[in-house]
Order: sequence, then structure tokens, then C-alpha cells
Amino acid sequence: MKNTHEGRVALVTGAAKGIGQEICIRLAERGATVVLVDLEDPAETASLIGGNPLRLTGDVSNAESWVQFARLTDERYGRADIVVNNAGIYPFAEIDDLTYEIWSKTLRVNLDAHFYSAKSFVPLMRRNQWGRFVNTSSNSIGTPLAGLSHYMAAKMGVIGFVRGLANDLAKDKITVNAILPAITKTPGTSGMPDEMIRTVWEQQAIKRFAEPSDIVGPILFLTSDDATFVTGQAIVADGGMYKVS
Repeated sequence: MKNTHEGRVALVTGAAKGIGQEICIRLAERGATVVLVDLEDPAETASLIGGNPLRLTGDVSNAESWVQFARLTDERYGRADIVVNNAGIYPFAEIDDLTYEIWSKTLRVNLDAHFYSAKSFVPLMRRNQWGRFVNTSSNSIGTPLAGLSHYMAAKMGVIGFVRGLANDLAKDKITVNAILPAITKTPGTSGMPDEMIRTVWEQQAIKRFAEPSDIVGPILFLTSDDATFVTGQAIVADGGMYKVS
């Protein structure tokens, strides 16, 4: 395994399971020191990685949580190089059932958290004039799925934020990109109706459910030195479902 991330400190949100857990494992395999963040203690992920990684619990939709994440990361490692904003929620609700609370919480977790991460971690990255943000959007923004207007609004916002922030931070040698995954086989999607799963597969060129490992490859690239000249981009990893027009 290549040590493409040797010496880097990477913070990953939603680290306890699913795609986040896979990101943590693969970054650690590539030599990164990984900071695990989740609402619940990501103890299982820590045990899979080994080496007593820093485990932080907190709500990513709370700005003060991010202040704490940055402070504790700095105290433990003296640096931060990579932030992968993976945590997200996707409650289904068509407009008649879409409450103000669901709307607000969906945007706080899926969009506001990305802003908070930048405010807290850009200063740490600037010390070494090197940094990588990978923010999770979604291929759903280009699909005809019902009941996700609030989620799509947040995920479109992620792309806008990524493109603007990339301009702000280019002078600091910090890149900012978005990953747009397909609906992926994780604990969070385990309750999806079979009919919805079949609908997803029918629209993909690759006719199978995405695995977490399918999403991690592009993230490993975007957080490496190989992606030095890639910033402000939205990389789709969905088996050929979302067609750009």
C-alpha cells in the first residue's frame, strides 16, 4: 500500500459507520493520522484502525463543536491537513410533510457544518500552507427522486460553497472539492424500500448498489498530493447515474 498520506492529519466526520468508517480505514492504511468524529463514540472504527486515534463526539451542526474539534486536534497533533465532511442526514419528506424543523436541521447538518469546518480548520492548514477539504454533496441533485427538496437544496449549496471557498483558499495552497456519491449500501440506507433500490439501479450504467469502498477512491485522490491542481470541483461517483447536461 502506498503511503500517499504519510504525515498528514485528517479529520473525518460521520466516522462511526458506513462511508465514514471506510474513509477512516483507508486514510489510515495510506499513512494518515485520522481524527474520528461522530455523534456517537466511533470506538469500532478506532479498533479497526488501531493505534489509539483521537475520537471526538459532537454535533457537526453546532459551530462550538467545530471549535472544540480544531482545538483538540491541535493539542494532540499540532497540525491539521485534511477535513472530510462526510456526516449527513436525509429524511424523506414531500412538501406537505416537510416541516420547518426538518428543513432547518437538514441544512444545518448537510451545509452549515461545512462552513463551520472551514472557519475552524483553515487557520491550522495555513500554518503549513497545505490543506484539503472534501465536502460531501450528492448525486440526488440530478435525479428525479421525490421527497428530498430540502436535502437537494443543502447538497446544491455544498457545491456552491466549495466553488467559492476554493477561490478564497487557493493562495494558501488549500484545495476544496466536493464528492457526489450514489445512494450507497450503508446502515443508513438499510431501510430503503426494494422498489426504490431497483429504481436507482435501473438509472445507473453499473447495475449494482454502491459500496462504501466505491466512494473512497476519489476521496483518497482529492486528499493527496496528486490532486494539487484540482480545486473547486464536484466529482460524481455514482456508477454513471447522474448525466451532466
